[in-house]
Amino acid sequence: MKIGFDAKRAFHNFRGLGNYSRDLIRILQERTEAELVLFNPKKRKFLGVKLTPRTIELNPKGFFWRKLKSLWRLFHITALAREQQLDIYHGLSGEISVGIYKYVPTVVTIHDLIFLRFPQWYSTFDRKIHTLKFRYAAQKAQHIIAISEQTKRDIVDYFHIDPNKISVVYQGCHAAFKQIYTEEEKAKVREKYALPDRFVLNVGAIEQRKNALEIVKALKGTDLPLIMVGKKTAYYEKIEAYCKENDMQSQVRVLSGVSMQELAMIYQMATIFCYPSVFEGFGIPIIEALFSKTPVITSKGSCFEEAGGSGSVYINSTENTAQEIRSMIEQLLAAPERMQQMREEGYSYVQKFTDENVCENLLKVYQKVIS
Repeated sequence: MKIGFDAKRAFHNFRGLGNYSRDLIRILQERTEAELVLFNPKKRKFLGVKLTPRTIELNPKGFFWRKLKSLWRLFHITALAREQQLDIYHGLSGEISVGIYKYVPTVVTIHDLIFLRFPQWYSTFDRKIHTLKFRYAAQKAQHIIAISEQTKRDIVDYFHIDPNKISVVYQGCHAAFKQIYTEEEKAKVREKYALPDRFVLNVGAIEQRKNALEIVKALKGTDLPLIMVGKKTAYYEKIEAYCKENDMQSQVRVLSGVSMQELAMIYQMATIFCYPSVFEGFGIPIIEALFSKTPVITSKGSCFEEAGGSGSVYINSTENTAQEIRSMIEQLLAAPERMQQMREEGYSYVQKFTDENVCENLLKVYQKVIS
């Protein structure tokens, strides 16, 4: 099988879409004999994408396409896909090249439609562009992969797509989170980042939708530190202001420059992982925490129960959030046996997101489309 990928995010995105793309490519490289063609609008040889004799990268050629990379991605990939005689083309982030479905069996992954569900978080321009690209991909691709049942429902509701055209294929996570690290290795990371003996962990972009300020409010007046790992946005200014007003600057810290292996060890050392996001397409950090055997507090609704399973605990992310987080943290810290049960149940549940299962379900979609 020869598979082409829109690999822009795999080569250039440090966050969720990039991690999804890189992980899917890695899984196919390790578990199949497929030939992979990675369409990359701008050369970049890092972020963990491996090129092998069976995995090649194609970039824009000629002055015109190198200057107009977005147009190359939107239009010219179609011609290149025909030249490569692909068996299947997979748009990994809600987009496909114009007309490609006419020449190559086409699949698109749609992660979420948050820009339609919560338009207030996006500019008018971004909403319109996202809507045009995602609707086109959903309508024209032969099949759609949704990363959660929640996303599948949204695709049906917002784009009026036949649910039989959509398969839910859950994501996995980076192999680093499934490794066992020595106490010596973890001690080095603890020392490097001056991590306390116990702390609450939050991972992900520090933006309004992720609701991290509610964790800070929940920890006010306690001696439990909050460690955050994620990109700061304008929303972080609210956290800074709150910490300054309440003398919490030393209690709340944001780490930067953290490698994937270091992050995995930080998860394993965390006392509790707290993820009170309002809405997600799936919530990979929850999966990372469960693989790390760290108890999870996350939100009710959306896709969170799909990711967290029955072993995690759920709070309201829109009302009395800080109060609920504080209450739940206090309950867990007072019940070590319950926390141990959460670790065991969470680790058992998260096995449904292993590389083996992801690969098996992905190949089922490919075979269905090709046949």
